[in-house]
Amino acid sequence: MAIIDFINISTVSAAVALIGSAGIILLPKPVDKVIMFTLLQGGFIGMIVAAKYLDVAVAVALFDPISTVILLIGIIKLNDVRRKKLEAQEESNIA
Repeated sequence: MAIIDFINISTVSAAVALIGSAGIILLPKPVDKVIMFTLLQGGFIGMIVAAKYLDVAVAVALFDPISTVILLIGIIKLNDVRRKKLEAQEESNIA
């Protein structure tokens, strides 16, 4: 049994999903988490395709970019709130 026998779409997809989920947990920057989230989504779609649920895979492939954009909008809003709070604290410390 060769090692090439273990390389198929399901094992590669599972590995990509695990790398993405580990990156989400371990990386501190929000933008890096978004990149790892897209890796997780890619692995998830690959696992769905490996299970031969192609209609579900099409639906997931359509909704994944929408969820990524919503996540990016949330990160931008969160950074704005943090920046305004920091500016307010600096102004109160000066006065």
